[in-house]
Amino acid sequence: MLITFDNDRASDSPFIERVWRCHSERAGIFLSVASSHWEMVITCVRGKSIVTLRGPETKPTEVLCPENGEWLAIRFKAGTFMPQLPAHRLMNTLGVNLPQLSQRSFLLNGRKWEFPTFDNAESFVNQLVNKGLVARDPEVTAALRSEPTAISTRSAQRRFLQVIGMTHNTLRQIERARFALNLLREGVAIADVVWQCGFYDHAHLTRSLRRWIGITPTEVNRPDTQLSFLYKTEGFPLR
Repeated sequence: MLITFDNDRASDSPFIERVWRCHSERAGIFLSVASSHWEMVITCVRGKSIVTLRGPETKPTEVLCPENGEWLAIRFKAGTFMPQLPAHRLMNTLGVNLPQLSQRSFLLNGRKWEFPTFDNAESFVNQLVNKGLVARDPEVTAALRSEPTAISTRSAQRRFLQVIGMTHNTLRQIERARFALNLLREGVAIADVVWQCGFYDHAHLTRSLRRWIGITPTEVNRPDTQLSFLYKTEGFPLR
């Protein structure tokens, strides 16, 4: 494998979706698949580290992976955002690199921050929240949970687009494609994936994976298929 994902864990933080880390042993190309979330990624290559804010992504992208690289990422929950950095500035880009002050620190909003670790991600994000650099939108959170909101439907749609960087429908399509991909990776039959994920037919599933993942159902388990980080979710709501 080009990239080996060493560890990942869920979080009890209302702001963090997942914390993960990986490494590479050789250089090559991998597919960064569509994602409705943004991440803070710490990259270490040849002794140099850099902090990057990345995502969301509404299309798969081929990305060059360097050899002997190490990565740590904090994946934020949908509805979490940085007031000073709107989602559209991160959308479908290689990300925004933050100024580095030393081998273990970087600059954010005019302040020095120590690099987070796999174990202290929650306390690090709590500090960002306390300084007003990370927040969670209650109306978007309610919409994601299919709960009523205190604002009009049109206002809720605008808020969702502003905070997430995409519409609610686009987010659901991306999440459905990612869930379907994991089922296929587990060896679930294509017909069963179509039914479980609410696709119309095999062709609908294929179009979805091509658009959001960049491969077809038959290519999912090919040994030369290297994708960005994915993790198993409990299920996908059809409504």
